[in-house]
Amino acid sequence: MMLADFQKSKRKAFIPFVVAGYPSLKDSEKVIDILVKEGADLIELGVPFTDALADGPVIQNASEKAARENITLNDVLELSQTLRKKYPSLGLVLFSYFNPIFKMGLDVFSKKSKIGGLDAVLCVDLPPEESILYREILKKNDIGTVFLASPTTIEKRLTLIEEASSEFIYYVSRTGVTGTRSELSPTLEKELKKLRSQVKKPLAVGFGISNGKQTVQVAPFVDGIVVGSAFVKLTQDPDLDRVLNQVGVLAREIKLACGTHHLYEILSL
Repeated sequence: MMLADFQKSKRKAFIPFVVAGYPSLKDSEKVIDILVKEGADLIELGVPFTDALADGPVIQNASEKAARENITLNDVLELSQTLRKKYPSLGLVLFSYFNPIFKMGLDVFSKKSKIGGLDAVLCVDLPPEESILYREILKKNDIGTVFLASPTTIEKRLTLIEEASSEFIYYVSRTGVTGTRSELSPTLEKELKKLRSQVKKPLAVGFGISNGKQTVQVAPFVDGIVVGSAFVKLTQDPDLDRVLNQVGVLAREIKLACGTHHLYEILSL
């Protein structure tokens, strides 16, 4: 189930991000099980990378630790295959930097992505201008593409991003890196309204959204909500039972906000 299904629905897609292999592959799978149980529509599987420049300290730390445990792109694709068998209708999007993909080789990566049951790939540091071959090879194996737009994206480039994104556009809610924020950008609503008028493809928003209140604020203007650092931060706790409980509580809060945000709109009139 990808975001096009949510363009016609009042409900918004709940998209948690997980660093695959943190704190271990087995534990990250258990975290994903809880997220799916609590209503995740798509899962972003983050490939550990030691130079994760787009990510804030929480995800950087988790990614570096997983990389030091030798969690590779191959491992993440095997996890994806396991998840696809368990959850046939779950959306699976790989979040990666280009280096691991390039090292594996585009053709091999595309074939393994199909075997792994991936729906799409978000390659965070690959500019759409340089992605033609990448997109062609992924398309051969029915793997979709997602690209990033941000508050600094000019309209001409936004057209290119929309063309390159076969599944949805991921809007970065503020300049800078990922991480939880106590408040969203005061200009975000205006930015999302403008973006919605400029593109037809489905939209997801992330970077800094960490609770139900913030989800309610942005949900009217997008089709999906990505929450990453807030979940990754919870997995730092060494007590796995406590982690799973806290992840479940936060997931329920955000899932509720994804489905009932329109009620908040009505009540605030």
